Amino acid sequence: MHSEEIQRALGARIRAVRVEAQLTQAELAERANVSVGALKHLEAGSGATTSTLAKVLRALGEVGWIEKLGPRPRPFNPLEVLEARRRGDKEASPRQRARRPSQGAP
Repeated sequence: MHSEEIQRALGARIRAVRVEAQLTQAELAERANVSVGALKHLEAGSGATTSTLAKVLRALGEVGWIEKLGPRPRPFNPLEVLEARRRGDKEASPRQRARRPSQGAP
């Protein structure tokens, strides 16, 4: 499924929830504190922002959708990640930057 198809499917589902809640686009836009145009873009799957999506989901009482996207990320310590990379770099061969051949070289 392409990105555009995912956006359209998401927009269609948002529209269905809005219609089921018996809200007009203007009413939902006002509740979500977004413009009607932004809501129309979201429902059409064309160029909406994550901010608009979050506001609309909250206004619809559907923030549970976020949980359906996947599991919560596990907490991590960035220092532990760096240390693991350092340990891995020592075991692996060192990386070397590719160089462009000089213009005058044969």
